[in-house]
Amino acid sequence: MIDDDMLGGERLADPYPYFADVLEREPVRWNEKHRAWFIHKHADVLWALRNPAFSSDRVRPVEARLSVEQREVRKPTYDVLRHWMVFLDPPEHTRLRKLVMPAFSPKSVARMRERVQQVVEQTLVELGDRTSFDFIADFAYPVPAIIIAELIGVPAEDRDRFKKWSDDILTLVFGAQGEANRRDVAQRGLQELTDYLRELIAEIRKHPGDDSVIANLLQAHDADPPLTDEEIVSTCALLVFGGHETTTNLIANGTRQLLLHPDQWELLKARPELMGRAVEELLRFDGPSRLEARLLVEDVELRGQTLRAGDNVFLVQSAANRDPEVFEDPHRLDITRERNNHVGFGFGVHHCLGNFLARLEAEIAFSAVLRALPDLALAGEETWHTTMMSRGMKTMPVKRTGEV
Repeated sequence: MIDDDMLGGERLADPYPYFADVLEREPVRWNEKHRAWFIHKHADVLWALRNPAFSSDRVRPVEARLSVEQREVRKPTYDVLRHWMVFLDPPEHTRLRKLVMPAFSPKSVARMRERVQQVVEQTLVELGDRTSFDFIADFAYPVPAIIIAELIGVPAEDRDRFKKWSDDILTLVFGAQGEANRRDVAQRGLQELTDYLRELIAEIRKHPGDDSVIANLLQAHDADPPLTDEEIVSTCALLVFGGHETTTNLIANGTRQLLLHPDQWELLKARPELMGRAVEELLRFDGPSRLEARLLVEDVELRGQTLRAGDNVFLVQSAANRDPEVFEDPHRLDITRERNNHVGFGFGVHHCLGNFLARLEAEIAFSAVLRALPDLALAGEETWHTTMMSRGMKTMPVKRTGEV
């Protein structure tokens, strides 16, 4: 019998045997513990991501079910989250996404290559000659945090504050399990982040002139209807939070898997031209997103099951990306893999906005690690975020062995 605890015991660090078992035996499964449907097959996940019956608007229905007293207590949380484009369907989602999309287009990202390389190199310099360090805190987090801060128009030197706020927020947004007072912690983080952004936005409004995302949002005269201040603040909060979290996990998870598969580490060192394929394979094999959440707005039939309007649904990317009907030898890390239509960044209208930037940062980060830290090795137990939706580590201790 399949149990309902997807994060228990060894599954937190390695959920893939569990997902493989469920995918084979019950690909569309009602999970009583989480009171939701879990969809595991690649074809079904793609189908759902294209289907408007699977709504991303999950915040407002929850808010509507609260009592008057509860709504007042949680007002600071919902005032922000209801404007996050990831929790909106078209046309509201389309309107907000269109305004920030130019900053994350392939052309815009290509122009950032030199700056990303500078940040990666400077981060390595700051490691100095240390023989042991935390790969998350000292490399995988600072690189994307600095880049997204500069892109948005936020002082990069405040990145430690962003990290604290983001860790607080993810306990709610990504569905942390077993975290005491997670709603209070997340609300405090959201309030502190949005207060910070309001002050910054007010200053940029007084002294415009740069080409940051904040400056461009303030000057978005073609928005229909025009953006409210709350929408600007909330959108910037989403970008600060989401703009580094996914990439941090991609860089860390990917490096960990290369270290766990020394044959692939050595192959990539010997054949750097495989880096593009390697990034895609690491996204497939152990990507930063475990699953995506949706709310059904109408009944659907799938593999003999009736999923009802109002049901919560989780689309399990971690299972879909190892579906044997789509990927040959799916549980093998293969950086030479050619056919790799993974769903690591989602699909459809909610396809990850920053996917081109994340890929660039990962490519440059992996290349730098292989070159500058060829003797890198894991140095103890990692600690993992106990989150449903994201797959990422809190800490990843590593060491330099002196052996190349």
